[in-house]
Amino acid sequence: MDTIHKYRTVARCTSGQTGLAKSESAPVDIRFCAPPEFGGLDGYWTPEDLLLAALGSCFAITFRGIAGRSKFDYSDLQVEVEGTVGKGESGFAFSEIIFRPTLTIDDKAKRDRALSLLQKTKTACLVSKTLAVPPSLDPRLEVGNAVSEAATVLFAI
Repeated sequence: MDTIHKYRTVARCTSGQTGLAKSESAPVDIRFCAPPEFGGLDGYWTPEDLLLAALGSCFAITFRGIAGRSKFDYSDLQVEVEGTVGKGESGFAFSEIIFRPTLTIDDKAKRDRALSLLQKTKTACLVSKTLAVPPSLDPRLEVGNAVSEAATVLFAI
């Protein structure tokens, strides 16, 4: 495996307040706009949404790889990512980002290992490593359909 990988996207303004983002690796373009609170239009992906989507997808893919190498079986993983933007001295910026993965496992005895792998994923996620604000982790575990309340501890690193 090569040690250097390059990725390229192109974003451009189209008409009015909207834009279009393209990637060499995806057949579908993404239409974007500033968020309504910054003068944009409803119904479009925003740069803020795209960043959070990149974080969520990176977390999910990274977990899948770590779980596979660790021979850890799970039924499902859903990753919610919440970001808070506030105005500081240098302008608007993300002040907080929280990963909220919900991991479904088949055995309550796997709880500690699952939490450990989720924490390892947070640390290993390539996209989150580039952020000025380190994300925190608020994991939830489900065994079948029951949420493990003990697992809803906030891990802020």
